[in-house]
Order: sequence, then structure tokens, then C-alpha cells
Amino acid sequence: MRLAIIRQRYTPYGGAERFVESALEALLERGIAISLYTREWPQTRLQLIEPVLCNPFYIGRLWRDRSFARSVCRAVTGKAPDLVQSHERLLCCDVYRAGDGVHRVWLDERLRDASPFARWQIESNLYHRYVLDMERRMFASPLLRAVICNSKMVKNEIRDHFGLAEEKLPVIYNAVDGDVFSPALRLHRDAVRRKLGVSDDATVFLLVGSGYARKGVATAIEALSRLPSDTYLFVVGRDKSRRHYNRLAQQIGIAHRVFLVGAQDDPRPFFGAADAFVLPTRYDPCPNAALEAMACGLPIVTSTKSGAAELVIEHDAGFVCAARDVDALARHMMTLTARDARETLGARAREAALKLTPAAMTLQMALLYRDLLAAAYAAKTPRTAKA
Repeated sequence: MRLAIIRQRYTPYGGAERFVESALEALLERGIAISLYTREWPQTRLQLIEPVLCNPFYIGRLWRDRSFARSVCRAVTGKAPDLVQSHERLLCCDVYRAGDGVHRVWLDERLRDASPFARWQIESNLYHRYVLDMERRMFASPLLRAVICNSKMVKNEIRDHFGLAEEKLPVIYNAVDGDVFSPALRLHRDAVRRKLGVSDDATVFLLVGSGYARKGVATAIEALSRLPSDTYLFVVGRDKSRRHYNRLAQQIGIAHRVFLVGAQDDPRPFFGAADAFVLPTRYDPCPNAALEAMACGLPIVTSTKSGAAELVIEHDAGFVCAARDVDALARHMMTLTARDARETLGARAREAALKLTPAAMTLQMALLYRDLLAAAYAAKTPRTAKA
């Protein structure tokens, strides 16, 4: 049996690739042949994967996505694998991994407080219109047999917006390595804080994520301004408008308490230096950084539009509020200035994250592939041979 994986840009250390690579390795060990359809062949440890390069010329992201979708669907049709899983929105897949959630929901959240001109710009944007159309057509495709959802939030959004049946929407959370991300990272606490001039007895909130507007960095800064002077915010991640957020902190008088440290090759020391994790994101299907923070034993404050929120609620591992509700966010952050509250909620967060092991994720993926491949094989087997 042959499984085709479609990923336009395959980066071995990317979030989506970390999600599937262990499962693919397990399938290779079970004798399943795997082809990877991508624009460029990466340096991956899975040497037995057969690369199929689909790299048509393009200018701009609309042409990029459309040309790749056409090229890869032609290639898939020509080779006719038994099962096709895509990480891109296109019409020739049996399985789609909804790692980016639902584009319509994300746009609705983005437009919630947009000006009329900004709303017009986004709604008339040809790329967004293409993605919305492709999303609608893909979820209506008779070829689509399963959608891997990385949170119940995403599952519910797809069901409610596109009417897919529950049995087509398995939920498989992203995995987190509890040995790589653990309370042991607190050994970095003194060094990181000393470098930034923050005392050991101060309360430090950590936000990890690139794209500050989407991650709610402005909301976190405003909430911090309502907390005592011995509270700080560390922000790890890239954004081209980082100066804007520095100016915001200056304008409200807390620039000395906000550290926008940018992208880090290894963010783990900052997890070790923090007391709690905050992510008032406007839309995040399943933020890896929140799961990593939980594995480190950090209590979480996140938004209702974060896939991690359901884990926080289910395990009583922190707090959840609306993404733009500065008052609620500040109240929850204030609660976490108490050491006892942090320790209790952080222990529950760690316990919840330890269930999301790479081995557990791999098993779920392998079982799903097994069932879908078995069904595909049965469909191709003549009735007389099955009798």
C-alpha cells in the first residue's frame, strides 16, 4: 500500500512535520510505502520516503498555492496512491489535516474590530477569496474521507460551517515531549532573569508566538499595565512591527516591564524563567507553545479562540477569557501572581500535557491510516476475492 503526503513546503522541524513524522516512521516500519509531494526535497531523517517534486513557477501567494494545487493533483492522479493526505487545501485528497483551522473563522475574528476600509481590503483580497472557495469545495468533495483536527474547537468549527459528519472528524492533538519541555528548565531561571534585570521574586508572564497582532500581544501589554509593578512580560517571537509594540508599552508607562526579545533559536530558557504563560490569541487551532508551557508546569491564561483552551478547562490548568477582554485577562493574571495558585494550576497543566506524548500521537495517526488504508484496499478488492 502507498500513502501520499502533500506539503507544499516541507520543513523537517516545522510544527506540521513534527506532528506526522513519527507516525510516518511507524508506517514505514509496517511496510507502508510513502511518497512526499512537495516543492523542494528537504533534509529529513526518513530516507525511505520517495520524493515527488511539484514546483511550478509562481509570483505571489495566490499563484503559489493555485499552481501547486494543480500540479500536485495532476501528479497524484498519474501515480494513483492508495491514500492521499494533504496539509494544503486542495481537491485531490482523501485526508486533510486542518492544522490552520478554518480560514473563514480566522477572517471573522480578524475583522471583528477592523475599520470599514480594512474590512473591504480583506474581503476583496483575491487570495482570501481563493482560500475560502477552495476550503468550501474541499470539505464538500466526495473524495474527502477524513479531516484530522488538532482540537475539538476546530472539529466543531468544521462541523458547524461545512456540515461534515462527526465520524469524519477525528481529533488528534499535537504532541509535546515532556522530557524536552519540563520543570527542569527552571535551571535557566536565574541566568535569563539576571540578563534582563528581573528579580527572582518578581512574577514573569511568558508569551511565545510570531505575528503579534494574531497572538494578542497588545492585549497582554495592556493587561500587564493593570498589575503591580513587580510583574513582567517576556514575548518570544518575530514580528515586523515590533517597534509599534515597544511604543505601546512606552505610552502606557511600562516599557521597563515588557521585554520583546524576538525570535529565539531555543526558547526553552524563557519557559524556565517564567512563572505563567499568557496567550490571548485571536485564533489559534492548537498552539504548540501553550502545550509546551503546560509541559513545563506553567499555568495558562489563553483565549476562547485557542484550541488549548479546552485542555485548560478540562484539566483546570489555568484560565480562559475572550481574546480582547483586557479586564478579564488582567484579573486572571493577577490571580497568578500568587505562588500557591501557580503551583496548583501548573501541576495540573503538567499532568495534562504528559498525556500528549509523541508515542500516543503516533499510535492515533497509525491507527487512523491503518483503518483508511484497509477501507481503500477493501474497496479495490473484487467481491469474489473477499468472499
